[in-house]
Amino acid sequence: MRVGIVGFASSGKTTLFNTLTGLDADTGFGRKDKVNTGVIDVPDERLDKIAEIINPRRIVYAKITFTDVPGGSSGGNALDAQMLQEIRNVEALAHVVRAFQSPLVAGAPDPLKEIRDFQDELKIADQIIIERRIERLAREKGNELEKALLPRLLEHLESGHPLRTLDLNEQDLNLISGYRFISLKPIIIVINVAEDAVTSDETNALIQKVQQELGITPFAISAALEAEIAQLEPEEQEAFLSDLGITDTARDRFVQSAYASLDLISYITQGVEEVRAWTIKRDTHAKRAARAIHSDLERGFIRAEVIPFDAFMHYRSEQACKDAGKARVEGKDYIVQDGDILHIRANV
Repeated sequence: MRVGIVGFASSGKTTLFNTLTGLDADTGFGRKDKVNTGVIDVPDERLDKIAEIINPRRIVYAKITFTDVPGGSSGGNALDAQMLQEIRNVEALAHVVRAFQSPLVAGAPDPLKEIRDFQDELKIADQIIIERRIERLAREKGNELEKALLPRLLEHLESGHPLRTLDLNEQDLNLISGYRFISLKPIIIVINVAEDAVTSDETNALIQKVQQELGITPFAISAALEAEIAQLEPEEQEAFLSDLGITDTARDRFVQSAYASLDLISYITQGVEEVRAWTIKRDTHAKRAARAIHSDLERGFIRAEVIPFDAFMHYRSEQACKDAGKARVEGKDYIVQDGDILHIRANV
C-alpha cells in the first residue's frame, strides 16, 4: 500500500513522516521540491502468535510505503505539476493539517480553512483533466460510455464535492482508472496539534466539525511530541503515552486509520518457510484474493483451503484443525475474512 503524506508547508508533514518511518528527513521550507520515501511493516500480532506455534524461518508483515510530498502555501496554485504527479502515484492520501501556532507562519492556525483549501486544490486538478478530455472526446467517434460518464464527474466536482463521494460502480471505476483522479483517492485527515492539546476539548470539537463537514473522522496527533516518543524504548513509550491519555503510538493509530479508510483486511499464509500477511480489499472473493500472492494463482485458481485464525490458535496446528472439522475447502466465490489462514490450490 502506498500512502502520500500531503498538506501545505509548515503543517508538520515531514515530522510525521519521520515519526512513522524512523527516518530523519529534512524539515522546513528549505526542502523545496524534495520527495521523501520510507517503508514500514504493518504491525500484526496474529503473525507473531502463529510464529510462536510453528517457528517459521521468517515472518513477513504487510508493508506501507509513505511518500512525503512537498506542499506550497494555502491560497491557490499550491500544488505544482511534480506534486500532483507524486499524489497520483499513491493509493491513499494522509492530509496533515496545522492546528498549532508556528513561528514560521503568520497568524493563528485555521484548520478548517486549510482543509477546505486543500480539498479545492484536488478538485480543481481533476476538473481540469476532465474538461480537457471532454473537449477531445467531442471531436472523436466512439467512447460512448466515457462520453456519458465524464460530464457526470464534472458536475459533481463543480457542485463542490470530491469524486470519492460520488456513487460509482465497478465499470465506472475501471473506465476512469487511467486518469488516477486525486479527489477520488481515500483520504485520512491528520490534525497536527500542540503538545498539550491532543486530547483537549478544543481538539475534540474540531474533530467533530471536520467529521460533520467531510464525513471523515480525523485523528489528532502532536507530530513533534510523537517524534520525541518514537526515540524512547518501547516500555518508556507505553508509560509516556499512558500519562498523556493516549493508548497507541502515532504509527499504530495511523495504520488503523489507513486500513479503515481503504477498507482493507489481511489474510495469512503459513508454513515452515514463512508466515506472511497479504493485504486485500474487504469483501474480496477467494479467486481475486489469490492475485495478491501471484497473478498465476488467480488465473489457475482451483480452491482455497481455509482455517479461521481463532480456530488455528485453539487447535495449534493445521492437522488438528482438519481433524476437528475447522478447516474448510472453499471455491472461487468465497469471501475472504480478515485473519483467514489460506492455502491456495491452483493449476500453474
